[in-house]
Amino acid sequence: FALERAVTVMVIACPHALGLAVPLVVAKSTSLAAKNGFLIRERDAFERARELDAIVFDKTGTLTKGVFGVTDVISFNRLSSEDILRYAASIEIHSEHPIAKGIVKRAEELGIDLVKVDGFRSIPGKGVEGVVGDTVVRVVSPGYLIENGYEKYIEKVDKLTSMGKTVVYLIYDEEVVGAIALGDIIRDESREAIPKLKKLGLKVIMLTGDNRYVAKWVSEELGLDEYFAEVLPHEKVEVIKEIQSRGYKVAMVGDGINDAPALIQADVGIAIGAGTDVAIESADIILVRNDPRDVLHIMKLAKNTYRKMIQNLLWASGYNVVALPLAAGILYGIGILLSPAMGAVLMSLSTVIVSINADLLNM
Repeated sequence: FALERAVTVMVIACPHALGLAVPLVVAKSTSLAAKNGFLIRERDAFERARELDAIVFDKTGTLTKGVFGVTDVISFNRLSSEDILRYAASIEIHSEHPIAKGIVKRAEELGIDLVKVDGFRSIPGKGVEGVVGDTVVRVVSPGYLIENGYEKYIEKVDKLTSMGKTVVYLIYDEEVVGAIALGDIIRDESREAIPKLKKLGLKVIMLTGDNRYVAKWVSEELGLDEYFAEVLPHEKVEVIKEIQSRGYKVAMVGDGINDAPALIQADVGIAIGAGTDVAIESADIILVRNDPRDVLHIMKLAKNTYRKMIQNLLWASGYNVVALPLAAGILYGIGILLSPAMGAVLMSLSTVIVSINADLLNM
């Protein structure tokens, strides 16, 4: 009898389930991360992600696309917004200026047919012009309007300029007929991710080197909790320290060489998108895509991973707490006794349950 009890206890006490409880979840979460475009370089940092209080995003290339794009088209008279874009793009297609490329790209996206332009020429420092049919068409800067007595049209778009946007004007047959505003385009993914991050109880903050008008506009568009504007590259790490001094555990999300010190200072550093080599080397977690929603997915995966670890540990420990006394014969007096064979079955079943539970981990 004593030998049988000893064998049963040894079988039950086999620590397979307990030993596999955490490693199986770690392996599954690493695999899930890789399949979804996340590279976890520092496991400790990933596990800290579940305890975060605040996430700091760099603006350009992270929350925004980092390219010049048309954000607004305003008509001052009979011409439609489509016609304003049509004439402006027809002129600007002959220019290499970044503003010109942004206007032409927007016209292409909307499928707007361009018109033939003759006599294209640049107005140094002020814009471009050409002839459409028999009509002179110009795309010019605010400076050109001021020089030629059209100041009143500048006042009509004060709200756009206060957002830090660049505004150019279309002059058709010596009449200012419309304006086109360009700026850094906010990612649709950012609009989706930010509310969900806030719903998790995280404080969402943005830092940028851009002026306060641009920062305020982006912050209001996305519903951010706070923003830091006109931050010089070497000041980013100080911003992270200041936020940490409030008692927050902070994640920094960025993609540039200037973000590297801040990524290191943060409790969790996340490099997003293509990024620079320096940023990637400084980050704890690398997100392959330029998609802020992946930051949300990382937070959820970290929380779910921890939850699975606890579940597995509770099961593996609880199994031993219950099964070992039974194996030792504590209930022998009332006729309940585990045989070595049943002990082996329970031990195997415990390991299988831990494995299945780990495999059920998801985003």
